[in-house]
Amino acid sequence: MKTILVSGSSGLVGSATARKFHQLGYQIVGLDNDMRSFYFGDASSTKQTREVLIQELSNYMHVDADIRDQQTLEQIFSEYGQYLKAVVHCAAQPSHDWAARDPHLDFEVNAVGTLNLLELTRRFAKEASFIFMSTNKVYGDSPNQIPLYEGELRWNPINVHTRDFGIDESMSIDASTHSLFGVSKTSADLLVQEYGRYFGMNTVSFRGGCLTGPSHAGAELHGFLSYLVKCTVGSKPYRIFGYLGKQVRDNIHSEDLVEAFASYVESPLPARVYNIGGGQFSNVSVLEAIELIEAISGTKLKWSLDSEHRVGDHKWYVSDISRFMQDYPGWGITRNIPSILEEMVRIEIETDAES
Repeated sequence: MKTILVSGSSGLVGSATARKFHQLGYQIVGLDNDMRSFYFGDASSTKQTREVLIQELSNYMHVDADIRDQQTLEQIFSEYGQYLKAVVHCAAQPSHDWAARDPHLDFEVNAVGTLNLLELTRRFAKEASFIFMSTNKVYGDSPNQIPLYEGELRWNPINVHTRDFGIDESMSIDASTHSLFGVSKTSADLLVQEYGRYFGMNTVSFRGGCLTGPSHAGAELHGFLSYLVKCTVGSKPYRIFGYLGKQVRDNIHSEDLVEAFASYVESPLPARVYNIGGGQFSNVSVLEAIELIEAISGTKLKWSLDSEHRVGDHKWYVSDISRFMQDYPGWGITRNIPSILEEMVRIEIETDAES
């Protein structure tokens, strides 16, 4: 049976990937050891999502595995490698703030873990597609060099083309402050490209902006919209880090993202790199998001502004997704910010009512 291996299978993107490819008739081998609860606490645990996947997906097999554990990974690949159509690598230490607390662990998970999966894919399933969930943090703080002007609720690029289309893959990854998280993910991104170029494998790095959806276990240091919704609906205080709350992010719904994965697996190309996100179709500032969530939920958020921004944080980042759309013209964004927030608020209110 054709098989997909998904690392980080209980997370936002990993679980959406499992559902999508299960729907397409694949067997799913999910790897996840709930490291998210270690990073961000029990409230961010992915155990519940894991249990739902096990119960609802008949062809889903869960393995409580750490991507740093080469011995366990080799056993998995030796068993399933001959059936693998793709490896979708979503597991990560996802916070640049957290990475500074334990740089060794961050690099081991993000860079060495990626190398482990790449090498085992080359050895046991070289024809399989290798999809890596990278990050826009590979560009470091270079996006902050874009000239901006201040609007009422957001920063905006002065250059009209940038404002209308966003940041493309030609932006340099050099001479910038990445955060240690950005460095470990950039290392992994380059490894994925190199395995594509050097070994001729079908590899792709999706450099994501903000990824979101109803399954997101948002925390203060990671998961912008999810955590903002949780704070508003749950009447918890929210802290904005710098830039007057006018910093802008594009957000892509996890289901739109995994549709891009499916498009790639159907027609893979070697050593590809794509900026991926909501692009011009789905982006928002912090202040704009607060206004929208308050209007949808009917609840006022108690928020405060910290004058200091986080190291390496972007003032304005919107992905130019035209390269992927040119290579895969059947794909596009189907959910914008209002529809994403309406879904998230509805589910958060229902969850609160049940608890």
